[in-house]
Amino acid sequence: MQFKLRFLLFILLLFAGTVARAQVCTGTLGDPVFTQDFGSPTRTATPIVTGYTYTSSTCPSDGSYTIANNTSACFGNAWHTVLRDHTGDPGGYMMIVNADETPGKEFFKQTTDAGGLCEKTTYEFSAYVMNLISPNGSHIKPNLSFIIESLDGTVIKNYPTGDIPESAGSDGWVKYGTFFKTSPGVTQVVIRIVNNAPGGNGNDLLLDDIAFRACGPDVHVSFSGDVSVIEKSVCVGSPATYHLTTPQITAYDHPRYQWQVNDGTGWSDIPGATNSFYDVVLPANTPVGAYQYKIGLAEGDNITSLKCRAYSNPVTINITSYPDPPAPTASPICEGEQLTLTASGGATYKWNGPGISETSQNPLIIPHVTIANQGQYHVEVISAAGCSTFRNVDVTVNPKPIVTVGQVLPVCRGNGIQVAASVDDVSLYTYSWLPAAGLSDANVYNPIASPDNSTLYTVTVTNKITNCFNTAQVQVNVLDVPVAHAGNDKKIFEGQSIKLDGSAEGNVTYSWSPPDYLDDPHSPTPIATPPHNMPYLLTVTSANGCGINTDEVFIRVFQKIVIPSTFTPNNDGVNDIWNIEALETYPQSTISVYTRNGKQVFQSRGYGKPWDGKLNGTLLPAGTYYYVIDLENGMPNMSGWVLLVR
Repeated sequence: MQFKLRFLLFILLLFAGTVARAQVCTGTLGDPVFTQDFGSPTRTATPIVTGYTYTSSTCPSDGSYTIANNTSACFGNAWHTVLRDHTGDPGGYMMIVNADETPGKEFFKQTTDAGGLCEKTTYEFSAYVMNLISPNGSHIKPNLSFIIESLDGTVIKNYPTGDIPESAGSDGWVKYGTFFKTSPGVTQVVIRIVNNAPGGNGNDLLLDDIAFRACGPDVHVSFSGDVSVIEKSVCVGSPATYHLTTPQITAYDHPRYQWQVNDGTGWSDIPGATNSFYDVVLPANTPVGAYQYKIGLAEGDNITSLKCRAYSNPVTINITSYPDPPAPTASPICEGEQLTLTASGGATYKWNGPGISETSQNPLIIPHVTIANQGQYHVEVISAAGCSTFRNVDVTVNPKPIVTVGQVLPVCRGNGIQVAASVDDVSLYTYSWLPAAGLSDANVYNPIASPDNSTLYTVTVTNKITNCFNTAQVQVNVLDVPVAHAGNDKKIFEGQSIKLDGSAEGNVTYSWSPPDYLDDPHSPTPIATPPHNMPYLLTVTSANGCGINTDEVFIRVFQKIVIPSTFTPNNDGVNDIWNIEALETYPQSTISVYTRNGKQVFQSRGYGKPWDGKLNGTLLPAGTYYYVIDLENGMPNMSGWVLLVR
């Protein structure tokens, strides 16, 4: 049973905390009857009434507080490091409290001015609170009561916040508070913020922006009932009228209204504007600026007191000036280049011009301009408020040179041919040919081209005045000059044939002279069978007209050697010597004869005295002997056997 009661108490406290959190005004608020923001760098905070002891330390000890604009590295970083107040102002001040162990002490107390409140008016009492303890352990959480009392101490409203949880970071400000409605005759109250939690381990907090102000219904001012629009703009010099409305108010028994305007100098009442609607009439001479309007609400005659009103959201009417942009500029441009026109000074733009459709592109880019794009362009420079100013810019498009290069005939290697750029007036332009190799002058319009190989030449022709250029190309094909190769000199024996090794570079025809003893004198490789030494001349003729070339080959024809296979050295006068026919015509030749066992039995240089079958004057026995003949003329050695018969 005890557990159930405790659980029920927990649920009630949780519900109370949830409800209490929702007790801040959900409607519109008025100007503060009282506010305490603890000061700023340019403004000192007013003294406060509290039950805690003031200290100058930004990390106050138990039972102390300070007014500062930051907390940093307090108590071993057990506190959050907070570098700005609730509003986000890094120079704004706040109240830093290290509560002691005594519940019921006042964090703050203030009595409203006598007669400062209105009867039958709802007021909100609130403050922004932050738990200073970092969420890194078990600590006592701050727990506050917002108390509203009459001057005799009678409690009118007591709002307990319940435990205020730790914040995950240094921006965990939360608005807490309550609201109440004044009874007849109540025009002054005492407001207090009291500590409910014990101190010791925790219960450290920040307070900021403590405020007491009127709370009214949730009312939105709109332009002709359109609540989604809270701002309008009109161009200076143009008269404008706007119908501002609010929904019907049911939160007051006798609602009264007062419209206010803020022209940049602060809010002020508009005389006579006491209906639930208001027609704003702005003449043409209304100065440039932002004009804000809102409606004040109150019960009956309370409307006359600024501290009794609640105010709607403001709506804004901007009187904006026309943009005064600089005129776009454009240098002359060459045909085919990219044109870029840039306008400035507006939020949006509209471009029109020759050869294009209207476009909102800015900068305006035409990738490849033509002569049709030359002329005047117009841009409408439009401000964010829709105010337009027009500017013009003249664009000059210079034509590219019209250049051609006539095709040329192929050229024989080593010869030249003229290439020429054709333009309307050669004196108006400069010329640059690439590649420059093989040209007599790469910077004239008509150089002589003598390339080593076929080459594609590109000429760039540039107008001397406009610097506009164009290019053209010409292919110069190089034909090979014929080069004849008759091949190496040849050697054959009388009666033999040999193939000639003629060849040539280029597209040619062949001709051998004399044509004697050749099977085809027009073939590069004819078969030659000369009976004696013979020179042949190869003539090659270019089929492309690039001339002729010759080369010679010599065929040496050696006499045919006849080697007998038998001789009979028996002194009968017939076939007594080994007579090798025509060998004497080779005076440098060597002849060697060997037995079957490899013993040399005869050797001779030249063959002035043929072998007679003897070795040093002694008859050699009949049999087979082997010979080697080296003619010493580059021909292969001849070898074989001879039979000696006796």
